[in-house]
Amino acid sequence: MKNKIKMILFVFLALFLIFAGYLFLGIPSQTKEIKWGVNFSQKHTELLGLDWKETYSALIEDMGAKNIKLATYWDLIEKEEGIYNFEDLDWQMQTAQDKGAEILLVIGMKTPRWPECHIPGWAKGLGKEQQQEKILNLIEKIVSRYADSEVISMWQVENEPFFPFGDCPWTDKDFLKKEIAKVKSLDQQNRKILISDSGEGSFWFSAASLGDIVGTTMYRKVWVHQLGRYLNYPFPPTFYSRKAQIIKTIFNKEVICVELQAEPWGPALLYHSSLEEQEKTMNLEQFKKNIEFAKRTGLKEFYLWGAEWMYWLKEKEGKPEIWQEAKKLF
Repeated sequence: MKNKIKMILFVFLALFLIFAGYLFLGIPSQTKEIKWGVNFSQKHTELLGLDWKETYSALIEDMGAKNIKLATYWDLIEKEEGIYNFEDLDWQMQTAQDKGAEILLVIGMKTPRWPECHIPGWAKGLGKEQQQEKILNLIEKIVSRYADSEVISMWQVENEPFFPFGDCPWTDKDFLKKEIAKVKSLDQQNRKILISDSGEGSFWFSAASLGDIVGTTMYRKVWVHQLGRYLNYPFPPTFYSRKAQIIKTIFNKEVICVELQAEPWGPALLYHSSLEEQEKTMNLEQFKKNIEFAKRTGLKEFYLWGAEWMYWLKEKEGKPEIWQEAKKLF
């Protein structure tokens, strides 16, 4: 019996080592043609003390970004129950169209930037089922409003819905299916739906089972609260390319990077961090390293996470180097 247990453990260890070697060893071929884009958050831009319209315009006109992952916020659109204000989102959509840019629109309760789940005050006291009803109403309003717009390239439904990060009241895979079905029923152009997941803490199976495209994050140097220190992620480029190959083989789905680290990740939010602290995880050298790392993963599409911060660094701190370096990508 003991020998049988030893043999089983040996087989599992051997399989684990083979799989680990598959993920960590080898050099994927570098993609020659990469589609670069940027994330944009109206909320985040304002918290940085910037004019969000000016920043948004600069990303398109000065930096040259023509692919924008744009976050929508429930608590901005529906500040009062049943009263929807699309003035700011309309401006962002129209500006992108006028400037020849395309939008990957993120919708739902959980959308990019802290606290992740952007619930209006009036909805926080509602029960789960009531909140879900209101979220479906929100999605219907957004998709119906922009379904005929040629500026939208894809929809992203929720942000990392399977990853337990942020100040969120619940997660619900069955409800996510309802959200996806709602979008598909309203979008007569049959745009693809992207579902995102953590690049460092997931194998993306759940995201691939529901989305037409999988969106991954890609972070290199971050502050880990559980450890109380900064951490350089040890994963090589193959860690992402091999996982993408697995998703392609099993689900026939493409994987793109919707968050490539291009801003600091420290022990406090950016607005409460000194420039000295920020530069521990993001500076010109680190930015260049992250770009080269991304190129070696073999993925074909990346959205920079932190373009608003780059503009802040240029405008408020007089340090345009990272902004100028990013311009070379476009």
